[in-house]
Parts: sequence; structure tokens; C-alpha cells
Amino acid sequence: MHCVFLPRPADYVFLYFLGFFLLLTALNTEWKLAILGALSFGFSTYLIIIFGAGHNAKAHAIGYMPMVMAGVIWVFKRKYLLGFVVTALAMALEINSNHPQMTYYLGFIILILGIAKLIEAIKEKTHTSFIKQSAIIVFAMILGLGVNSTRLLAMKEYASFSTRGKTELTIEPDGSPKQVTNGLSKEYITEYSYGITETFNLFIPRFMGGGTYENLGKNSSFYETLKSHPQIGAVQASQASNQVLTYWGDQTIIEAPAYVGAVLMFLFLLGAFLVKGTLKKWLVAATIFSIVLSWGKNFEIITNLFIDYVPLYNKFRAVSSIQVIAEICVPLLGILALKEFFSNEISTDDKKNALKKAFYILGGLSAFFLIFGSSLFSFEGFRDANYQQIPGLVDALISDRKAMLFQDSLRSFILISISFAILWFFLKIKSIKQRQL
Repeated sequence: MHCVFLPRPADYVFLYFLGFFLLLTALNTEWKLAILGALSFGFSTYLIIIFGAGHNAKAHAIGYMPMVMAGVIWVFKRKYLLGFVVTALAMALEINSNHPQMTYYLGFIILILGIAKLIEAIKEKTHTSFIKQSAIIVFAMILGLGVNSTRLLAMKEYASFSTRGKTELTIEPDGSPKQVTNGLSKEYITEYSYGITETFNLFIPRFMGGGTYENLGKNSSFYETLKSHPQIGAVQASQASNQVLTYWGDQTIIEAPAYVGAVLMFLFLLGAFLVKGTLKKWLVAATIFSIVLSWGKNFEIITNLFIDYVPLYNKFRAVSSIQVIAEICVPLLGILALKEFFSNEISTDDKKNALKKAFYILGGLSAFFLIFGSSLFSFEGFRDANYQQIPGLVDALISDRKAMLFQDSLRSFILISISFAILWFFLKIKSIKQRQL
């Protein structure tokens, strides 16, 4: 399914919007907030930068993920016919988009929701309804799988002869015995592992220098150092400053940081304190789950457990891409937080307390890195040897990296503070109006 009236990649962006709008509609969200949520999701940094890398199938699959989730939620809300039809149709389109890794991660989202709903059913003694709903969802997904049976069977047959199948090799290049596996090697799977500290990129975009290459421009120490070199003029310095290796994390290459948004992360935290019930627990648990697994080799205890024991997990590489789960869950809980915040079902005091906690945590972290960030890290990257031939250039680059962290920490702190102030004054004005009545 493509939006034939839009050019690529605008058609995929529209699919992002449509899928997330349906998901928020399934959660009984007002259309204005649903549009805001759809825009927040669709314009997320990660979902845009994958176009530049040519990951069209991945974008296509991500676009259908919220639709499948919408269908599942409708089933759990006892809208059985609507939920069944949407789940089956969206699942068929999801698989047809031909990116098994994203579909696999969607399975984790649905599984975590199922566990949360099971716990709820046990507490409320609604086992019968849960079993019925689960059966409808499973049948709808099997139908979606069946529609794509030819594609899936061909893929399964081919996989046995690919790097994801059992290898026939028994020795390594150095003559040592080779570990025989039925999937990819752990080194290959975890080659693109998100750094634990790098996770702060979610709300401070250039926490680790941004993408692999950034344009530092003429207002940088890097440019001034190059320009002052006797064998390099201003023109060459300007050209070199347009593409500088600013990223100082451990990943081999990164187009751009997986920045979700300072405001959205603030609203997500607000939702963690304000929204009640199973949905909140599901979204928080799924977000933490995806971030921890995205750390890959930087958190080997969990990663190795999944590679060794979770079915099919060892068939996929680039574990950092599992953060797509967080890319969905963060804006979703953030919009649900606004929904609850503007409702009359929660007391003003509870809203104020949740607002203050979210601001103290995220605003406090931004302020902390703003003040102390430049002294916490070395800011040295594994590619810095490229600049060692020019005296002082690496030091200039490190100075620019510190400046990037400072600027983005300040920017995030300002955005979080503005968001806090707007919502706080909304409550104040509402309280004044209620007293006047």
C-alpha cells in the first residue's frame, strides 16, 4: 500500500502520520491531540534519517506498526470486529513491506502489552475475556501471515543458505575452531550498539557530537585552528569545516542521533507520573526494554541472554534499531499525558505534582549537563587520529564537541522549561477561573 498521490519519501511520512493517528484514535484521544501526536511521531529524527540511508523497506514497515497496535487495542476495548479487521489487514501490509526485523520488534511491543493485559486480567479476574481477546488477535495475525505465506516460505528457504543459516565452516582464519551457530555472530549482531551514555541523545541531540559528520562552520575552534595554519587558507579551512568527524561515541557510523525530542521526553515523564493503569505500565516497560536491548555489547548480560535463548533474535543485526519501540512509545505516552492533563478526572494537585517531578528529573538532567558536562567526559573519538597531523586541531575539535553539548543542553533545558511553564500557567489560570465561578 503506497500513497500514490505523494512522491517518495513523502508517502512514507504520510503513512507514519496515518498509522499513529489511528493508534491515538483507538485510545479515544481527541482529534487535535491525535494530529499533534501523529506529527510528533512522523517527524522523529530516526524515522527521517533512515530515508537518507535508503532504508525504504524499514520505513514502510514502521509506518504499519502503529496500525497493528491500533487493531490490537480495539480488540482489547471489546470492539472485536473493527479490531480484528484492522489487525489482520495491517498485519498483512506490515509483512508485505518486507522488513522482518521491524515486524519482529513489533512482536515485542504486542507481547509486552499482552503480558500487561494478562496481569490486569488476573487481578480483575477477567480471564475469560482475556482469552477470547487473545484468540481474536492471534487469529487476525495468522490471517495476515497467511496472506503472505508465499513470500515467507521463500524467505525461510533462502535464509538457510544465507549468513543467517547454519554455517558449514568449522575453523576460523587463524586455524582455531569456529563456533557453529544457526544465526549471525554476536560480533556482527552487536556491531551497531548504542552507548549507555549515548542514550541521553534522546533529549539532548548532539550529546555525543551529533552524526558522524557535522558542519561546524566558521564559528568554530576547528575552523580557526585550520585557518591559522600556514599551509591552509581560509577557503580550505571553510571547506574542511563543512564535514567534520564530530561524533565521539563507539558506533562505526551514525547518520544522526536518535533524538526523540526534549519536549516529548518531558511529556513522556509527565505521563509516567500522571497516566494510570495498564497502558502506562506497558509503554514505560516497552521503552525501557528497547533502550536496554539497544545497548547491545555495552550491556552483554541481557544481550547475550536474548541472542542465546530468544527465538530468531540472532537473525538480526544492528541492535540499536530496536529503539524504534521507544520511538513509538515515547510520543504515545506523551500525548496520553496531555489527554489526562487537560481532562477533569485528575485533581489539580496531582497534575502539579506530576509536572514538578517531570521537570525536576529531565530539566535537572539538562541543567546538570549544561553546568558540568564539559568536565565529565574526555570527548575523544576513535577517529581523532585523522586530525593529529595538524598541531592543536584535535584539541580544537574537542573544544567544539564541548560547545555542542553545552548548546544542546541549554536548548533542551529552555524547551523543557517553556513546556513546564505553559502547562503550569494553564493550571493556574484554570484555578483562577474556577474560584471566580
